[in-house]
Amino acid sequence: MTDLHSELVEKLGLRIVRGDYPSGTRIDVDALEPEFGVSKTAIREALRVIREKGLIDSRPKRGTIVRDRDAWKLLDGDVIMWRRAARRDDDRLLAELAQLRDIVEPAAAKLAALYREQSDLDALKKAFAEFEAAGMDVERLEAADQDFHLQLLRATHNELMMRLDVVVVHAVHARNRIQHHPGAGWLDPVPDHRRVLAAIEAGDPAAAEAAMRYAIRGSNVDLVSGEPPFDQP
Repeated sequence: MTDLHSELVEKLGLRIVRGDYPSGTRIDVDALEPEFGVSKTAIREALRVIREKGLIDSRPKRGTIVRDRDAWKLLDGDVIMWRRAARRDDDRLLAELAQLRDIVEPAAAKLAALYREQSDLDALKKAFAEFEAAGMDVERLEAADQDFHLQLLRATHNELMMRLDVVVVHAVHARNRIQHHPGAGWLDPVPDHRRVLAAIEAGDPAAAEAAMRYAIRGSNVDLVSGEPPFDQP
């Protein structure tokens, strides 16, 4: 997508997710043309992309209508991004991402321990080395953390599992916004990830699953209590 096209998609998608256009609202395409200073063709192309994400529906004589939320493709990366940008249901989104991550990542670690190849281990070790070297550099730490978790998904060699990368990316980013902020009560994430890597390298699926479950422990609970909900493996 061109920069202009991407900008139009983002602005219109965010408006819908934010509630500027409630469900059932007819979007006046003609009015958007002078507002954004672009052609009607550009507007319609942006709306086509948004329609593919389930946010709107276009019908002859009826026009472009905002669909009910239950029709939205909530796992679409852009939709997740717009929900985060809108900040209307930030707590709910963070909790839902955390809950989904609690299901996906321990299973992914288990599969990675079973099916990883040497190239996968090399990629995981490289990501972990950067993670370990990041120290308290928050931006570097977040980038390395995200890379480690994405490499772990790839190590499963499960194509469907790998398609959940969008969930992991947004969950890790949202989680790190709170957890990986050096200061009082900061939890060093390196030892947890080291255990995950060691279990995968050892080819121990049970240990890998347990280590990952501990590494992402209490994705929403421990933000409040600070207490891990189960024993360390």
